[in-house]
Amino acid sequence: MELRISERKQAKIKMALEGSSGSGKTYSALLIAYGICNNWHKIAVIDTESGSADLYAHLGSYNVLNLSVQFSPERYIQAIELCEKNNIEIIIIDSISHCWDFLLDFHANLTGANSFANWGKVTPRQNAFVQKILNSPCHVIATMRTKQDYVLNEKNGKLVPEKVGLKPIQRDGLDYEFTIVFDISSNHRAVASKDRTGLFIGKPEFLITPDTGKQILDWCNSGTTIGDVKLQIQNCNEMENLIRLFKLYPQWYSMLEQDFITRKQQLQNISSFTPTNIQSNGTPYSESNNITIACNHHKT
Repeated sequence: MELRISERKQAKIKMALEGSSGSGKTYSALLIAYGICNNWHKIAVIDTESGSADLYAHLGSYNVLNLSVQFSPERYIQAIELCEKNNIEIIIIDSISHCWDFLLDFHANLTGANSFANWGKVTPRQNAFVQKILNSPCHVIATMRTKQDYVLNEKNGKLVPEKVGLKPIQRDGLDYEFTIVFDISSNHRAVASKDRTGLFIGKPEFLITPDTGKQILDWCNSGTTIGDVKLQIQNCNEMENLIRLFKLYPQWYSMLEQDFITRKQQLQNISSFTPTNIQSNGTPYSESNNITIACNHHKT
């Protein structure tokens, strides 16, 4: 456990588009995707909407993976993995609402009187699906259908249902997992209901274009890259700074291990550098060995 200075690294966007049927979720997702990668061949649509992805084939030669019959979380995960293996850069999941419908039916058909306990058989499957989206090395754009949401309010001693807006058909709170959530209205215009990038939040509704994807890509690329870290390693003139840098990027250990070890050896060969000996269980060693030890530990 160690405190470190906060730093935003380069990211792959995980975003969602919410809207009713006919609002333009699929079309908007395709425009955003093209704006991000500028290559239709690197875009794949996981289609659960009865072939709706093919309606926009005039835009370009993107890939389509039809997911029909069973919309289990495991099938979605397999579809995402297939896209990843085929070097797809942007995955559009259209839509993830069918997955939640599947799980609700699964829960309803479980035996036993304890409905709460039965959710223990549902939640791990839903969580595995969500984590697959969030951990994918690809950009992911998910669409969600919405329905009218109601609450019961008391009027004149009676409970009366009242409309309170649209609600996505997915598990409550899922929108918090995404970096950006666009709500698309029936006039095909979007407004950001959630936006960690700060690019769209608080702005009036707008029409989604490929430029929307370009803005998102610029934000994704504005963080630290592995090339930036390699340059920092080369510029390290003290072992203490090299060790600090090593601990700062655990997600890149395997790719940067040799860079760290090479620079450590270079610093040790500099005549003006004298490593500081410290004690560990009574045995002196150079603090610079931490890099080798940590790398070896990461392999195991």
